[in-house]
Amino acid sequence: MNREPRLDRFNDNVLAKYQVYNSIFLTLPYDEIQKTGALLPLFQELCERGFSDNKNPSEIVEHFFERYGETPTEDERNALLFRFIQYIERQVVLFDAIEDASFPIVNNMDGRGTLRSVKEEAEAKQKTEQLKEYLKRFNVRPTLTAHPTQFYPGAVLGIITDLDKAIQKNDLVRIKQLLAQLGKTPFFNKEKPTPYDEAVSLIWYFENVFYQSASKIHNYIQQNIFDGEDVGNQVINLGFWPGGDRDGNPFVTTEITLRVARRLRRTILLNYYRDIRKLKRRLTFREVNEIMAEIEKALYDSAVTNSDTPKISLEELVMKLQTAREILINKHQSLFLEELDDMINKIKLFGFHFATLDIRQDSSKHEEVFADLKKYKPELIPENFETFSDEEKIAVMTTTDAQLDPEEFEEGMTRSTLSSIYAMKEIQEKNGEQGANRYIISNCGSVEGVLQPYLYMKLCGWKTPTVDVIPLFETVPDLREAHHVMEKLYKNPVYKEHLEKRFNKQTIMLGFSDGTKDGGYLMANWSIYKAKEELTRISREYGIKVVFFDGRGGPPARGGGKTHQFYASLGPTIENEEIQLTVQGQTINSNFGTKDSCTYNLEQLLSSGVSNEIFSEGKNELNDQDRNTMSELAEISYKTYTDFKKHPRFIPYLEKMSTLKYYAKTNIGSRPSKRNKSAELNLSDLRAIPFVGSWSQLKQNVPGFFGVGTAMEEMDKQGRFDEVQDLYNNSEFFKTLLENSMMSLTKSFFPLTAYMKNDEEFGEFWTVIHDEFERSKKMLLKVTGYDSLMQNQPAGKASIQARERIVLPLLTIQQHALRMVQELSKNPEANQKALEVYEKMVTRSLYGNINASRNSA
Repeated sequence: MNREPRLDRFNDNVLAKYQVYNSIFLTLPYDEIQKTGALLPLFQELCERGFSDNKNPSEIVEHFFERYGETPTEDERNALLFRFIQYIERQVVLFDAIEDASFPIVNNMDGRGTLRSVKEEAEAKQKTEQLKEYLKRFNVRPTLTAHPTQFYPGAVLGIITDLDKAIQKNDLVRIKQLLAQLGKTPFFNKEKPTPYDEAVSLIWYFENVFYQSASKIHNYIQQNIFDGEDVGNQVINLGFWPGGDRDGNPFVTTEITLRVARRLRRTILLNYYRDIRKLKRRLTFREVNEIMAEIEKALYDSAVTNSDTPKISLEELVMKLQTAREILINKHQSLFLEELDDMINKIKLFGFHFATLDIRQDSSKHEEVFADLKKYKPELIPENFETFSDEEKIAVMTTTDAQLDPEEFEEGMTRSTLSSIYAMKEIQEKNGEQGANRYIISNCGSVEGVLQPYLYMKLCGWKTPTVDVIPLFETVPDLREAHHVMEKLYKNPVYKEHLEKRFNKQTIMLGFSDGTKDGGYLMANWSIYKAKEELTRISREYGIKVVFFDGRGGPPARGGGKTHQFYASLGPTIENEEIQLTVQGQTINSNFGTKDSCTYNLEQLLSSGVSNEIFSEGKNELNDQDRNTMSELAEISYKTYTDFKKHPRFIPYLEKMSTLKYYAKTNIGSRPSKRNKSAELNLSDLRAIPFVGSWSQLKQNVPGFFGVGTAMEEMDKQGRFDEVQDLYNNSEFFKTLLENSMMSLTKSFFPLTAYMKNDEEFGEFWTVIHDEFERSKKMLLKVTGYDSLMQNQPAGKASIQARERIVLPLLTIQQHALRMVQELSKNPEANQKALEVYEKMVTRSLYGNINASRNSA
């Protein structure tokens, strides 16, 4: 059967349905907001017309009230604007639910990048055995993080799920009820969530989505690629940061870490218990039913009664199920064998840990601990340590042996760091080694940075740490030095012995977020690419299998965008046996929020690794000329971006003209927006999320394009644009970078802030940004040959445009409120109550825009 083009499927199943259901939503009879639904479309129309006529946001708001307001008071005007914000937030949820419900229709669930497609391509190219061998060692690990970019409350997530089902059935009565519920359900937290609250919110996705999707994929591989034989590999692992990520979050304590680990264990045991109960109703045969009854009781006692210690070991659970399996085959004609195998596969996938709880801390905090040890434990760390040679320092950190009690130290970083390591040991005892066997060091740029936490593990009585020590290289200078750091570690006999016990595998994390903030879009991506090549080369030289863990955010500026295309574009010079990446905020909800989208996107990641390894046939390897072109573009872009950061208006612009300072007031995350508590804003201390998010709220998206246009234009002026064109034609890596940058440009809307070009203080700075936007757009269209941005992704572009249209009134209100705040702040005698109202309006308008963008921060 011929399928409609994807854009047509999107228009028919998403846009058309949204128009119908939104009209129902806007006419719901809420007593306190009777006129809001009728007035919002009128306001939206005025916003669109106003920006096309070069009106500023405040003029648009004023014009609306002049035309439709019936001379309202200031309080009445603001009350209506707040109600508009509430309505728009819910319109975004409605659009999310419709897009989720239509996901399997708009996307080809058996098309390119799916497992079925991979299987058929392998068969066609006679590479099935290669595929099987690769799947025996290849893994995908999505790691959910609680970075504050989006947090739908649990109640709203439930409504989205129910709306999804009702929309699929076109159940108008149910949809109307759910829209009414949505209209009265609070969207934001009055208080900041704790790290445990964040963990509970995200475990919802594991319990309700990943549990089914990951096992479905594993079962497909086993049945259709391995013909029912055991794969001998998990293929999909899950990672988790809430409750373990201490970097810049003082609210993550040892008790929180242990509570989250308990919650993960209890959740997976509850899932097993529910499945065993269903399975027990089928397996009613002699000998088998007794085994199932024993398992059911043990899981009930372990999960439902919330026992701190499982009443059955993982090994015993698997053994009992395997025994039941043999009886089923030998005595009961293999009835319901597929269902039993599904249960066994889930237990092999998720164990008693469900997901690995990563521990992460900044290297500067490890320095604080080290300073404490020098001060209070000179017998372990000599006070004159700094005078030692590099070799002597390494010797101290790898041979010092003792066991410390955290209680020996006062409240502070040393006690909390040591106790977090003891917590890892406890989690491994109860959840299994995979429960917590990764320690990540942020801002790591030296051998000492890696060896310090390794030393602390030894000082906590861990003679042979069953933990992967994972450095995170983030800044451009650190990325350039990364392979030198790792070579010194590979040469060290103690660390080499540690790696041998970890199966000669070294995980290295690379941070796109801070890399982009530090070096700009092109340089960050190219630096990471080159670092991966060098780290692959040096690791292979020393017989180490390097695994790259990518710190990716939602938007292209933070390593997001079309991630599966990125992984498929890597050549043989980069180790690619595992794909590990962080997933956060709206990206969790948009890519993994439903079973269909989760299955599809996990399969896309799996197939990208397979495609790069088995089907690329060397096509993704860069030649020398293309490397030179890429390096030159990156250097020009880097200088352009660095000069831009040095502009005297750069920090003041973010402070005064953007929503930066309001991020901390949203209460969507437990973590502070800065790494230190100083009043002065320092770019190096500023976290990537509020940095990138603030540009997104301005609809300027600077980190996703700034320097790209200048770099290509400079090559063009030199008469060398054919080199850029060759790079684009030859390199999937470069092509993917530019396509993701086009997404950043598509989500930009400069008419929103065009009024700033007349600002006495910031007019010239705004013009610099706008000029680079236009330059980047022009050069991207030239190199791609497109007539418009994202021309090759019409359905994706249509989704972005629909979402941007929904939030345009919200952004107009936000900019109007920001202008009022700026105006009132100039007057020391200004009405403080009015100032507070407008500041609240700015904060409240953040949510809807963040959620609508789905990858805005």
